Amino acid sequence: MATSSALGTLIELATRDTDEAAKRLGQCMKAAEDCEQKLALLTQYRDDYAARFQQSLTAGLTAMGYRNYQQFLDKLDQAIAAQQQIVRDAHARVEREKSAWQACERKRMSYGTLAERAEKAQQQKDNKRDQKQMDEHAARQLLYKR
Repeated sequence: MATSSALGTLIELATRDTDEAAKRLGQCMKAAEDCEQKLALLTQYRDDYAARFQQSLTAGLTAMGYRNYQQFLDKLDQAIAAQQQIVRDAHARVEREKSAWQACERKRMSYGTLAERAEKAQQQKDNKRDQKQMDEHAARQLLYKR
């Protein structure tokens, strides 16, 4: 029974590790989604600002105004590039956490399989013992009848 208890402890630990890995995965997925939303907002803002720039060009724009629009568009492009890198990093973290969760889940399932095998072996042992006792009891009954 010490093996069963140790296996039970291992299963509990593996389950806890799996749950923690799942929480981390969920947090990373949420963070990645937030990063993607920020990127979408930046991209949308840049598109709106570029459209405004085009309208200003058709209406007439001073050289300083043109330079200001260009500088701000460049800064938006830099911000978008930085946010794209953040999104890539977030997706990489999601993949790492997903792999970690899968490893924990495999470990937990393998302990479960070991526990099932141990239980099955114990059940077969108990069945053999019960059968032996029944056979001995039947043999004694037969002996007393003679």
